[in-house]
Amino acid sequence: MKTFGKTISDARKDLGISQKELASRIKKDDRTEISAQYLNDIEHDRRNPPSEEIINQFAEELKLDKDVLCLIAGTVPKDVQNLSKENPEKAKAFFKAFRRDLK
Repeated sequence: MKTFGKTISDARKDLGISQKELASRIKKDDRTEISAQYLNDIEHDRRNPPSEEIINQFAEELKLDKDVLCLIAGTVPKDVQNLSKENPEKAKAFFKAFRRDLK
């Protein structure tokens, strides 16, 4: 499996987008753009994967599935986290089905 950074880098290159251009499309929580250097660090796995909000933006801009990106990043999407808190039995069934489908 590719790393998070390699996945982002490959998708960006496949779409013919420069790091600078992609960075200008991705906004932090304060709505400012991420820097091209920050994106470069992510692509070279020198930074931990970003927040789910930034992962969602990468998914949208790069035409990738956000759940797959979260999985590659090693994070659990907030909706799944909330399910685990609100209905542990349903979350247990979710993960059991997920693992069964992996086989």
